[in-house]
Parts: sequence; C-alpha cells; structure tokens
Amino acid sequence: MRRLRMGMIGGGPGSFIGPIHRIAAELDREIELVAGCFSSQSDRSHVAGESYRIDPARAYASLDAMFAGEKARPDGIDFVSIVSPNHHHLPAARAALAAGIPVISDKPATATLAEARELAECVAASGLAYGLTHTYSGYPLVREARARIASGALGAIRKVVVEYPQGWLAGDAVGKQAEWRTDPARSGPGGCIGDIGTHAFQLAEFVTGLNVTALVADLAAVVPGRKVDDDCSVLLRFENGARGVLLASQIEVGEMNGLRIRVYGEKGGLLWKQEVPNTLTIHSLDGRTEIVHAGGTQLGPDAASRTRTPTGHPEGYLEAFANIYRDFAAALRGEPAPLLPGIDDALRGMTFIDTAINASREKSGWVALTV
Repeated sequence: MRRLRMGMIGGGPGSFIGPIHRIAAELDREIELVAGCFSSQSDRSHVAGESYRIDPARAYASLDAMFAGEKARPDGIDFVSIVSPNHHHLPAARAALAAGIPVISDKPATATLAEARELAECVAASGLAYGLTHTYSGYPLVREARARIASGALGAIRKVVVEYPQGWLAGDAVGKQAEWRTDPARSGPGGCIGDIGTHAFQLAEFVTGLNVTALVADLAAVVPGRKVDDDCSVLLRFENGARGVLLASQIEVGEMNGLRIRVYGEKGGLLWKQEVPNTLTIHSLDGRTEIVHAGGTQLGPDAASRTRTPTGHPEGYLEAFANIYRDFAAALRGEPAPLLPGIDDALRGMTFIDTAINASREKSGWVALTV
C-alpha cells in the first residue's frame, strides 16, 4: 500500500500548526508531505519547503501553480491540507475541490457561516472527501467516552459541562498567532468562540452523540480595544432535553490548554481532561469510581484501534491529531471512517459560532440552533 501524497496550503515560516499537521500526517507512515503552497511569497514558500525537506520544485507560490504542477506529475498529490488562517479556508478549499483534489482543513472550516454553506455546496458538487481536524475527537479515551455513553453506561444524559480555559491572550496580542486570531478580517467575527469554543462545542456533541438545539450566549471582548470576543459563556439545550454549559476563555491567567468535559446521566457520570488525556474517570450511581487508562485491555474497539502504546506510556496531542489523519486516509481509500469530522461538523460548528455571536449581541435569550 503506497503512501498518500499530501500538499499543504499555509504553514509557512513561523507557523505553529503547519509542522504539527506534517508530523501528525506522517506519524503512521500512511501519508507523506511532498508539496505545498506554504506562502504567497515565493521566497517564503521555498524557505518553508526547505524546512519540510521537500523537493524545491514542489514549493509553490500560488495555488494555481501547485495544482497545475502536481496534476502534470505522475506522482502528484492525492489531497491538500489547509493550515492557513481562517479567511483563506474557503478560497483554498474551493480551488482544490474544483481541481479534483480532496481536502482536509484546520478548524473552523471557514471564517463565516455564509462561507461554510458555500463550502458545503462545493463539497457536494465535487463528490470528494472533506475532513476537518477537530483534534480532540481523535484521543482514544474521548472515543472510549463516546462508546460508553452510546452503550447506555450512563443512562439517559442529563447534564453536559465542557470547558476550554486558556490565558495566553490575557494581555496585548503579541506575535503572529495572536495577531491574526484577534483580527476579524482574518479570523472572522468570532475570536475565542471560533478558535477554541468550536472545539468545545464539537467535543460535547461528539462524546454525547447528541445535537445541541438551542443556546443562550454571553460573549465579551474583555481586553480593552480587542475587536473579537476573548471570553465566552454559553448555556446549551440538547435534543433529548439535557442541559449543558460551555465555557471558553483566553483571558484566564495561568490556564494553558485546559479543555475538559463532564457528562452526567441517570446512572453515572464521566470526566476527561485534555491536559491529562490518558485517564477517563467514570462514576457510578452506587458510589463506585472506575479509572480507565489509555492502552488498557478494557478499551472498546474505537479506542483500542487508535492507541499506539501500552498502558503507562502516555500518548497525547500529536497522536490524537494523527488519528484524524489516519481516518482521513481511510476515507480516501474508500474504507469506513465513521468518526472522521467532516462537512456536517463544519456546518454545525460555524452555525454554533454565528448563533452564539448574534444571540450575545442581541441579548435575545434562548435561540434555536438550526443548521
């Protein structure tokens, strides 16, 4: 089985997420980065190409040049990975799909809901695979939590609490990553809600298997002069009537990347923390507590198939990211990949962002979330 050949869009000099995508994609030796339009500036694209150790002739300065050049090669790319800022996502995905090239994209899928709807039309018209790198759904114990809830281990779900606290934007936005994320022209109208709130939203729906149907939102730009939200509190109502709370903030001093989820049902509850990702805590109504470890023999097939090391050997962010790429590779080969986030997740995520922003701005109370 040959490796799938990946082209990258974005990920130029100074990029954080570009190298992460490259490492994750190549971890299981199913994919190889061979080309890229890493920057619209030719010299910067070539510098990035050198850092990724690809053929200099395959570091392009435009999407048109990359698609034409790769189409002309017998060993051209099989898909592209979009790792540029949000406002580039739709143009890049649209161009790739029009060229007959499948797409996997960093999240959120686009800068606005209108763009997400256009993207969905492009994906449908192309008939090609589309994946979205909601990394946290790739963690083995997140998949174990989903499987346990689906099996009825917690009974009917009553309450969901998902939190994503960070503190890195508590002061002035300094550096490339901070600057574009706080610029609505590049990030879209959502700041924190789009950057990390969408991760928390997707995690809540993924783990519970339930869709959010309505919300109340309070979004704020706490840092003086900031043009997008940096602190978010959202009440959720799920399709089965369960209540939820989503808290996302980038101004909580001392917090790093504290994504965590708690789910409570009529028979028990569970807890998973991204900063301690190799344990899943499950509480039973009779007072028993079970600690599930990554790599353990008690894992179900979804978690076990995405675990690479024995119990006690920690796996983390890169491996979770790699699981998303492994699922995408399976989809490209025509194999089942039911847990791969795709265009439906893209639409739901952008609808959540748009609905939360408008509900907060208009102080409108409960608002339906309709995709």
